[in-house]
Amino acid sequence: MANHKSALKRNRQSQVRRMRNRANSSRMKTAIKAVDAAIEAQSVDGAQAALKAVIPIIDRVAVKGVLHKKNASRKVSRLTRRVNAFVASVQAQA
Repeated sequence: MANHKSALKRNRQSQVRRMRNRANSSRMKTAIKAVDAAIEAQSVDGAQAALKAVIPIIDRVAVKGVLHKKNASRKVSRLTRRVNAFVASVQAQA
């Protein structure tokens, strides 16, 4: 455990940042799960709406430094590809 005044402060700051990062990360993961749930439920409108909602959340997490910007870009790209493939498969069946 830290003993110096500055080290105690740094520890407090780290804990606050850790909790903030975890909250942002959790918010992002929950939004991504909403996209997955919409695809599982075979809901085209739901999947597209969930994707539209998750993209700004992922971008915000990247800006805040929780996620690297290329990692965020990769997540958005893969989610978009997955939703587009799902929509195409549903339209092909119809």
